Amino acid sequence: MCKLKKIQDVNLKGKTVLMRVDHNVVKKGKIIDPYRIDASLPTINYIIEQGAKLILMSHVGRPKNKATGEIEISEKSSVIPIVEYLKGKGIRINALDITAQGKYGIEHLDSELVKNAFKDDKLQAIYLPNTRWFKGEEAKDESKEILGRELAEIADIFVNDAFGSWQPHASTIMPANYIPAYAGVLMQKEVHHLDSVLNPQKPFVAVVAGSKFDTKIQPLSALLKRADYLMLGGVIYNAFLSVKYGVQIAGVSEEDKLAARDFVELTSQYPGKIIEPRYIIESDSLEGRFEGKYRTVDIKNLKEGDKLNYILDIDKSSFQQDDIKDIFAKAGTFFVNAVMGFTPHFTEGTIALDSLIAKNHKAKKLFGGGDTLQEFNTLLPEIYQQALNDELYYFFTGGGTILKAISEGSAWGLEPVRVLKA
Repeated sequence: MCKLKKIQDVNLKGKTVLMRVDHNVVKKGKIIDPYRIDASLPTINYIIEQGAKLILMSHVGRPKNKATGEIEISEKSSVIPIVEYLKGKGIRINALDITAQGKYGIEHLDSELVKNAFKDDKLQAIYLPNTRWFKGEEAKDESKEILGRELAEIADIFVNDAFGSWQPHASTIMPANYIPAYAGVLMQKEVHHLDSVLNPQKPFVAVVAGSKFDTKIQPLSALLKRADYLMLGGVIYNAFLSVKYGVQIAGVSEEDKLAARDFVELTSQYPGKIIEPRYIIESDSLEGRFEGKYRTVDIKNLKEGDKLNYILDIDKSSFQQDDIKDIFAKAGTFFVNAVMGFTPHFTEGTIALDSLIAKNHKAKKLFGGGDTLQEFNTLLPEIYQQALNDELYYFFTGGGTILKAISEGSAWGLEPVRVLKA
């Protein structure tokens, strides 16, 4: 179990606290699901109640063009909707207005601008612009160091509550090099529950889906060794099927098949661990679920050389297979980072998966990832709301973080967590 430096262990009265959060919940200028904001409220309120001034920061979206390095600063990736949401929660907060910008983002953080923002004693907090608007945030040159120092200069204490932001960017690790750094309440909670994934109650059933196999190969390989059973979904399951059965499936790249080939070979060393949903849904279109344009396919009937159109979901009848029902009923721990179908038109696989897991009233149920939680809430709102108050369920704010920790074998493998080590 990780031992972290905790925010509760330091006197905050009269201090200025810089807090990194994961409020990456804005798409096209609107909040899709406020779960991650709500999850950070205990830390936000604690810091304010202790008499500190609070400076919040988070990344939003992907404003950087990886090909050119240019950063688009626009309303689409602004923190303003988050600030307005926090105001609605009773927090006296404003966004810091930085208008000076270049083609490659905001060059520098003006410390005087930050200090002046707090001259109005009515404010409890301010919110910095999207961290990915800053030139140094994702950089690998000296601009990362510069941003790190500038962030540290505006505060006395750094608090990281952004468990979902596992990448070692300037805002997640650099301030800890210059000022005392502590884990927020949410970070402590997430790391605590991570132990249930790394040291699960057996049998341990993991369900992982995704759109790219090559980005999942390391955590999937680690999960294959750690879990008792592993179920795949999405394009990564399509790539698995394509390689295992020698069939062509539309939308599966050669790159994904190459990564899947190594994984299929690895599975031969762990017979019986892969749960294969037997019935999949093939569609002639990505645009919708059109009558006569989709069908259920039994993978037992696949023959080498077959050509299939897009596989966009797991048929719900797969979850009525006796072997799958038995495995799920006996599980001691579930870890789910999966939307099984191509939303919004193909949802029956996700509904069937989450419904079957809910029938197990003894297992620990750990869900991670924004899309995973959003679809759970959208498709099964009644079960989702019950789960929020069920101690057997835990919803991580970052599914990718869990997969990274599984790959590393420990929370200490996450650099933003490591810099908070007591």
